Amino acid sequence: MRLRELREDQDLTQQAVADYLHIRQNTYSQYETGQRQLPLELLVALAVYYHTSTDYILELTDQREPYPQKRR
Repeated sequence: MRLRELREDQDLTQQAVADYLHIRQNTYSQYETGQRQLPLELLVALAVYYHTSTDYILELTDQREPYPQKRR
């Protein structure tokens, strides 16, 4: 996953991202290193936070721009 790359591109600490997600820093670190599987709700929250798609985070695409939002 591209979590570390996205975080470092924004000059953020793991603690700052963990605070946004309301989790502990070491839990977030485990997501970044692949020691722990990222829950879907956090994956979506990170895609919104970084203005990208879940596919980009999961390395299914190299297209960093998010998909157009559905109108509700």
